[in-house]
Amino acid sequence: MSTDYQYVPEPKLVKGDHSFRSITDMIVKTPLSSTPNLWYLAFGLANILLITLLGAIGYLIWDGTGIWGLNNPAGWGWAIINFVWWVGIGHAGTLISAILFLFRQGWRTAINRFAEAMTIFAVMCAGIFPAIHVGRIWVIYWVFPIPNQMAAWPNFSSPLLWDVFAVSTYFTVSLLFWYVGLIPDFATLRDKAKSKVAKISYGIAALGWTGSFRNWWNYEKAYMILAGLATPLVLSVHTIVSFDFAVSVIPGWHSTIFPPYFVAGAIYSGFAMVLTLMLIARKIYGLEDIMNIDIMEKMNLVMMVTGNLVAFAYLMEGFVAWYSGYIYEQGIFWLYVVGPYAWGFWILMFCNVVTPQFLWFKNIRRNVAITFVISIIVNIGMWFERFMIAVASLSTDFMPSAWDYYSPTFWDIIIYIGTFGLFFTFFLLFLRFLPMVAIAEVKGVMPQADPHNYDEESQKFVESKTEPVVVQQEQTV
Repeated sequence: MSTDYQYVPEPKLVKGDHSFRSITDMIVKTPLSSTPNLWYLAFGLANILLITLLGAIGYLIWDGTGIWGLNNPAGWGWAIINFVWWVGIGHAGTLISAILFLFRQGWRTAINRFAEAMTIFAVMCAGIFPAIHVGRIWVIYWVFPIPNQMAAWPNFSSPLLWDVFAVSTYFTVSLLFWYVGLIPDFATLRDKAKSKVAKISYGIAALGWTGSFRNWWNYEKAYMILAGLATPLVLSVHTIVSFDFAVSVIPGWHSTIFPPYFVAGAIYSGFAMVLTLMLIARKIYGLEDIMNIDIMEKMNLVMMVTGNLVAFAYLMEGFVAWYSGYIYEQGIFWLYVVGPYAWGFWILMFCNVVTPQFLWFKNIRRNVAITFVISIIVNIGMWFERFMIAVASLSTDFMPSAWDYYSPTFWDIIIYIGTFGLFFTFFLLFLRFLPMVAIAEVKGVMPQADPHNYDEESQKFVESKTEPVVVQQEQTV
């Protein structure tokens, strides 16, 4: 019996025959070139939606939350639905940046900058809704643990205060993590820029980066520390958001499955949004070699896993309602299925349970058009999931005599649409003036980054190799 070792090259993380120079030129071309007309058109549309949002919020402050469709008992409406939805979208950035970095997953380098920026802008959109939902937005500072002229300290048993701590910490760490990763790339833009204004602007942002060993040593330590700080936030932030519901006694909310269920759903919707934006950007900016099909397939696999976790949570909700023998819990689950909001329940079941099952097939995971459609469907389904949790449970509480059907008004809808204006305004500015791919990190996963990959015979860098063992049995006499 003999053992034969067969060396198989790993799939290239960066497709094509690229050098360090060609990667740099490809990524810095967008922020350092002239602005295309298509960008101005998209930015103008985003600004119109942003102005609409600001006008709608101004009218809300002037006239009060009565302009929304809130009623008794549905005191939570689209504001809380959209808050949870936007926070969930922001989850993928920290997961891709921090957790995959700690696990040394090289494929994250193509999308981590993209996802981090998306996280920051999504959390900004999310933060609007709790603030305007309190009605008297001019006293929103009461939720912060600071002394005030009325000596009215916040209620530390209120989930609203927990959200303040969780979301603000998440935003701060995500912003620092994003900025620290940008510092080497700011220096590259500084050195490549032609105009004096750009050189000064990028130079200030680069904080005097020279690329020395000391710079890289301090950078990698800071990046590792921030990754370690950000990792528990992936679990804690949406867990605390789920406590907004789970610590109450409302049927359909009072459940211990909510924290893991919310975290899985957040990662699910976050990856879907990253895919939606990535597939558009890679086509427009010609980044197919970096944001390639292999990376898209890995993201689809994460979506498939988290989507099935969400589907399992749906089944467990029904099982727990039945097994508990609690008539109110059983009643609310039955109303989900056949009640006045059953249309929303079956939409979310199709989008979140049926759709991810297509990702079991490799041909679908590697198909750009189908992946793009699935990513949009998933985010629609995750919005309807939050709608069913927030609205259906409140509208049909303990007493049937208090039940009332919730319907959004024009102002509910326009404020939600307006937040897309805020998101895309900042996201388009990011695409225009900053590198959408981490230049230094992409170079770090190329064969040229490892001197062991240099082949003396061909005098070229080759891909890293894995070493699967193929055992062959031979009869010996």
